[in-house]
Amino acid sequence: QVQLVESGGGLVQAGGSLRLSCAASGRTFSNYGMGWFRQAPGKEREFVAAINWSGGTTYYADSVKGRFTISRDNAKNTVYLQMNSLKPEDTAVYYCAAAGSGTIRVVTTWYDYWGQGTQVTVSS
Repeated sequence: QVQLVESGGGLVQAGGSLRLSCAASGRTFSNYGMGWFRQAPGKEREFVAAINWSGGTTYYADSVKGRFTISRDNAKNTVYLQMNSLKPEDTAVYYCAAAGSGTIRVVTTWYDYWGQGTQVTVSS
C-alpha cells in the first residue's frame, strides 16, 4: 500500500502561482511513477503531468505545458507540481497518483494509488 497526501491548494488570482505537494508513505516511493490529475465540477478527471521513477522524464498535458512543472524528491518521498501563470480554467480538485510501473502514464487506470485531492481555485 502507498498512502498519498496532497497539500498546497488554495485560492489565487489569475496570473498567480501555487506549489502543490504530495507526500507518500508506505512502499518504496522511488519505485513509482507519479502523476497529477485534476477534476473540475461536472467534468471527468483529466491528466495534468507525470514523472517517471527517477525524475529524469516528465510529460505534460498541452493545456499546462510551459506553465506547470512536475518534480520529485525521492529522499523526501514527495512529488511537487509548481503551477505558474494560473488561469480560471485551472480551477479544479488536484489529485496525485502513483503508478507501480515506474514509468510515465497518462491514463487514470494505470495508476494504483490516489490521494484525496486538494482544491485549487483561480479567480479572474
